[in-house]
Amino acid sequence: MVRPTHEVEYEQMLLSRHEVMRHRTGQLERSAYVLLSRIRLQGPMSIGELSDAFGLDASTLNRQTAAAMRAGLLERIPDPEGGIARKFRITGEGSRLLDEEREVLTSGLDRVMADWSDEDIAAFAAYLRRFNTDIERLSGRPWPRPAEHAENARPVSRPPAGRRASRSRRSA
Repeated sequence: MVRPTHEVEYEQMLLSRHEVMRHRTGQLERSAYVLLSRIRLQGPMSIGELSDAFGLDASTLNRQTAAAMRAGLLERIPDPEGGIARKFRITGEGSRLLDEEREVLTSGLDRVMADWSDEDIAAFAAYLRRFNTDIERLSGRPWPRPAEHAENARPVSRPPAGRRASRSRRSA
């Protein structure tokens, strides 16, 4: 019997090809969007902290942060906690562009989900969160969520109790 994960893989592949879902609004490159999102949620971060968070080598992050600094999206500051490593903080321009980009992406999702009920959207968001947090758990790289940070808190619902799948685990 073919597991439903084959369907998930196929639908995930299709999702990545849809233009309305692609991250191509022209304001920020995808890597800058993700980098700025992480720093906004977590606060100033050093290259080492970014490397740990993203699972990327320091040279890759040096290139990404240098490009973001040249574009005026990030600035380098002394460690607010007194550490030796300098940290990167999102600038006002970086925040503005991140907000604009997020609004464009959210508007695209609103168009796609125009006929969905709020309950269906909340359930879908909860399943995506569960999927992402399980990936993060396996990789050992948890990602902060807006609800975990008071300044950006937004409630996220879990799937309705009757619609949640059981969590059976297979041994490796």
